[in-house]
Amino acid sequence: MVSPIKIPDNAPFSPEQRQWLSEFLGTMLASASGGAAPQAGPSVPVTVLFASQTGTAEGLAKKLVKTLKKGNFEPSLNDMATYDRERLPKEENLLIITSTYGDGEPPDTALELHTWLMADGAPSLEGVSYSVLSLGDSSYPDFCQCGTEFDTRLAELGAKRIYDRVDVDVDPDEPYAVWSKAVIALLSPAAGAVVTSGAADEEEHEETGFSKKKPFPSSVLKNHNLNGPGPKETHHIEISLEGSELSYEVGDALGLYPENPEDVVDEIIAGLPFKAGEVPTSTGEEVSLREALIRHYDIGNINKSLIEKWQKRSGSPYLRSLVEADDRKQWDDFCWGRDLIDLVLNYPADFTDGEEFVSVLKKLQPRLYSIASSPKAHPGEVHLCVGIVRYDSHGRKRGGICSTYLSDRLKDDTKPGVYLHHNLAFRLPADGNVPVIMVGPGTGIAPFRAFLEERKVTESKGANWLFFGNPHSATDYLYKDELEGFVADGTLGRLDLAWSRDQKEKVYVQNLMVKEGAEIWKWFQEGAAFYVCGDASRMAKDVDAALLTIAKEHGKLSDDDAAAYIAQLKKDKRYLRDVY
Repeated sequence: MVSPIKIPDNAPFSPEQRQWLSEFLGTMLASASGGAAPQAGPSVPVTVLFASQTGTAEGLAKKLVKTLKKGNFEPSLNDMATYDRERLPKEENLLIITSTYGDGEPPDTALELHTWLMADGAPSLEGVSYSVLSLGDSSYPDFCQCGTEFDTRLAELGAKRIYDRVDVDVDPDEPYAVWSKAVIALLSPAAGAVVTSGAADEEEHEETGFSKKKPFPSSVLKNHNLNGPGPKETHHIEISLEGSELSYEVGDALGLYPENPEDVVDEIIAGLPFKAGEVPTSTGEEVSLREALIRHYDIGNINKSLIEKWQKRSGSPYLRSLVEADDRKQWDDFCWGRDLIDLVLNYPADFTDGEEFVSVLKKLQPRLYSIASSPKAHPGEVHLCVGIVRYDSHGRKRGGICSTYLSDRLKDDTKPGVYLHHNLAFRLPADGNVPVIMVGPGTGIAPFRAFLEERKVTESKGANWLFFGNPHSATDYLYKDELEGFVADGTLGRLDLAWSRDQKEKVYVQNLMVKEGAEIWKWFQEGAAFYVCGDASRMAKDVDAALLTIAKEHGKLSDDDAAAYIAQLKKDKRYLRDVY
């Protein structure tokens, strides 16, 4: 018999949660001390439902199912794109893991289910127990909006929330661990004890080798600007993976840890009201404030959360009015084009020491870049295509933290920390005979250079069609020689180029798509897969609209049928997007 552990009455749990947690901790203690094993009982059904744009949510969902299988659970893993929504009212236990992308939008795989669930005719979900893990980035105004909407709507439809939604700000490791252990314990305290008691050892075992937590110190082999004379800079960067034992597939991304500019860090420190000393980092080590601001904390983004914390210490009437008004447009207008240095110099805050100062800052996050190379064509290497961001704002020259790190601050002996991010949602067809249409303007060309290299090396027979665009043909034709080489050797059957500023009327890739709509529709009827990479807020939406136009004009479909056709392409993984 397992003795429950008493939970203090003032603990922040409901009576039901307190009881479950009491039994769970008691079982954990018994298990750790060699006590009686939990009594076997009916297995607990759990449906894990995920929506992923870049693969992170899918990876966490698979990890959760793997953990559940070690206990007395019957887990079912489901992609929202293929999930039978008629099952939803019949689910007993539902765990949702979803990302948010673009302007607070659901991932492509979640769009149909999200739309159905939000509609007036959505069914009652009484009897369904659920919890939501929502992935996002607080640098964006609609932080975790998709997860928030799922969570709120399920409750409105009568489902029982067994554990409060957890919103993940970029780095999911710690929030996922807290959430997964809590929901497992609440679903079945006895079974959860067995599952989670060995979770730490399992995670430690899985983290052997180089990873996001332990990035590989890479060597930069080549780094040059692909653009001709002019304001645009797009760097082709080749990085060595020799000695890392890291491997990737085309469609994956490379995570890269940047460093902040030293001159801006020095200016920040000079403007602080205390003497710089040592401060803690997220890993628990103590380093100088200067090193912490260069390598560990984000100084390049300000957002609502930071300003709310800053205002409490600054006494600025303007910041106070901004916080009290809580107006979306005012937040956007203030945050755009400003960095931490602007708060330090223009809205001084009364921090007592460095530790208090860094406590309000976010961890400096790695950046993900779509890989621009095939490992079969470049063994031991990974290539990137990076647009360098520079602009003037509020009287200062500014730039993207990671892009200018790569273009300006890499010294000969610098070894950037890198890791691989596997994007299972952006893969070439397994059958090399399937035709492929690719739309990648600007740096969106990156994964399609990799696709074409892969299709050439593997001698795939499927036809390839690329839409590429940029402002000017003379200066912005990225990878010109390579692309024309692919045309010459037959790898690339069609190459359509959109130069938006080379004529009076602007021409974009979506315009060329509509022009070639009859041929695109023919390719779709022949089973072609369609890929898009690039800007989520404008280009990707315009491409989506162009596809609807093509389906209506050349497929003779109604508005509803055209939308259903495009949705089915996504379900069938024939319409895949790598957008940001």
